[in-house]
Order: sequence, then structure tokens, then C-alpha cells
Amino acid sequence: MAGNNGLSEKVHERGGRMTRQCRAVLDALASVDMHPTAAEVYEIVRETVPDISQGTVYRNLRRLVELGYAQELDYGPGASHFDASVESHCHARCTNCSKIIDLDIDSSLAPCLKEAQAAAKGWQISDQRIEFEGLCPECSEVNKSE
Repeated sequence: MAGNNGLSEKVHERGGRMTRQCRAVLDALASVDMHPTAAEVYEIVRETVPDISQGTVYRNLRRLVELGYAQELDYGPGASHFDASVESHCHARCTNCSKIIDLDIDSSLAPCLKEAQAAAKGWQISDQRIEFEGLCPECSEVNKSE
């Protein structure tokens, strides 16, 4: 995660103000090892801010993504997931239950990624996303027993 330092300043620079709700959304997102949907973030935030609305959580998630303190993982149909880790990293996603995990992949892949970006002649590459799809261990086990 980019860290909480500087968040208030970034919000102010964009004409907003840092609210306890925004801080609660960021804290909730950063407190979990999973990649929750907005609805799941809402449930987590409600534990500390019971009167918060769903709309407030959703707006603050969008704000945090815009400011670079979170990233949205949009895999097409279905709910987006959010990640407090904004550094470039790889994910694996279960095609059955939609669980998403971070993959700790050896940094020796960096030269390959740079070569791939260089091969995109004429493109201005701003980011890369490496994702693996398959069945998580729980869904694989269920699949075996059927």
C-alpha cells in the first residue's frame, strides 16, 4: 500500500477534505489479506463506523483508487475487487468462487516485462497486469469430490 502518509494532503490538493469515513475505508481495506468487493469493504467498515452508508463507502473507494491508495481489480462481469497494495504485482483468481490472491513472484521476471513493453512498439505502456486464472484449493477439492 502507498501508506497513509500524505493521504490528507492529496485529498486537500484535489479540493476535498479528509474525513473519518475515508480513513475508515482505507483502514478496512488495508486490514485484510483478501481482495474484497465494495460490499465486503462496507461490511468491514460498519464494524467501526456503524452509521456509514453504502454510497459513502463506494465513493471513498473510488476516491482512494483515483488518489493511488488502492487499486480496482475489474475482471468483467461481477463485482470489482479492491486491493490496498498498489505496487505492481501478480494475482491468481478462482474462476469458480472469484477469490483473488497476491502471488509472490520472483523479481527476475522484471527483465521479461521490460522486453514485453519494448515489443509494444509505438504504445505508451502505463502499467502491466499479470493474472492467473484457475481453481483455488477449496474449489479444487470440491471439484475432485464430485
